[in-house]
Amino acid sequence: MSNSGSSYNNQQYKSGRLLSIDTLRGFDMFFISGGGTFLVLLKGKTGIAWVDAISGQMQHASWNGFTFFDFIFPLFLFIAGVSLSFSLTKGIALGMTKVALYKKVFVRMLILIGLGILDKNSPIPFFEPSQIRLVSVLGRIGFCCFITALLFLNFSTVARLYWIAAILLIYYAVLFLIPVPGYGAGDLSFEGNIVGWVDRTMLPGRLADGTYDELGILTRFPALCITVFGSIAGDILRKEYNENRKTAMLVLFGVAAVAIGLLWNMHFPINKKLWSSSFIMLTSGLAFLALALFYWIIDVKGYRKWTFFFEVIGLNSLTIYLAWRFIGFKQTASELFSGIYRPLPQEWDPVFDALGGALLVWILLYILYKKKIFIKI
Repeated sequence: MSNSGSSYNNQQYKSGRLLSIDTLRGFDMFFISGGGTFLVLLKGKTGIAWVDAISGQMQHASWNGFTFFDFIFPLFLFIAGVSLSFSLTKGIALGMTKVALYKKVFVRMLILIGLGILDKNSPIPFFEPSQIRLVSVLGRIGFCCFITALLFLNFSTVARLYWIAAILLIYYAVLFLIPVPGYGAGDLSFEGNIVGWVDRTMLPGRLADGTYDELGILTRFPALCITVFGSIAGDILRKEYNENRKTAMLVLFGVAAVAIGLLWNMHFPINKKLWSSSFIMLTSGLAFLALALFYWIIDVKGYRKWTFFFEVIGLNSLTIYLAWRFIGFKQTASELFSGIYRPLPQEWDPVFDALGGALLVWILLYILYKKKIFIKI
């Protein structure tokens, strides 16, 4: 890891860095760093129907189906692809060779895999390897970024679209045509799908759901397509087009991908745990549309004052992901603030603990921002 002393002020954004990308990343990470927990805990406490509806969207679908919270991780993978497009292009402009860039993203992948194992297993049961979960969110980010970098450095935008189509169609065929012992082919149930069978058969260590792990072996390939889509969005933003054309192209890609995802859903259900091809197309399309919206509002129309809250989070996303895992923000918030809300019914305590924890998270990130400390790999 390294510390960057960049000021990230408006002048730097004007010189080429897109504030919309950092803001969208921060918006995404907000729901991981306490915001999502706070909204979940509101359910059933206010008596307001729309609040309960939002709370219900902050939990993953149990199997088939889709909620807003199912979109959070895919959106991060997409943004990682957008950022990768800019960073690799910058590396090439600075004279870095492909081999040097390969090495850089490969080392980054190994570090993220290591951090991911720490995150999912702390304290790590060193003497019980069968209880160590080897796959993780961070490991998946590392894998997707590494393979996307290889594709970005060797294939055109159109060729990468062919790669996406090939991967998603092959994945589709694998799930429907290859029989699972005891269940046959095309079984998409929790017990009978081939994704879980491959993990149970080939993936050592602990699986998240006992007999199944959505971050396992096969699902990394469709997930990779989201990051490749992000690199294509980065291609669009780097083009010498006018801003309105860039926005229109992002919207066009988004609408087309969502439409394909919804149509595919009629035979291959939208399912985050399977990372189904329809789920990939839906979430990639929504990510294109989200990026188009943020880009148009922030970088095209220039409405920037509201972005600071999310920008602070987005510039230190890895920091907050790990800090939220290892630092007891909610417990600290309870110690500091519980005296303020103690007169309220006790059922509200977890809600305000989560809100206070999210506030402490932001304060920590703000201090790092002011100190110009941005931890990256």
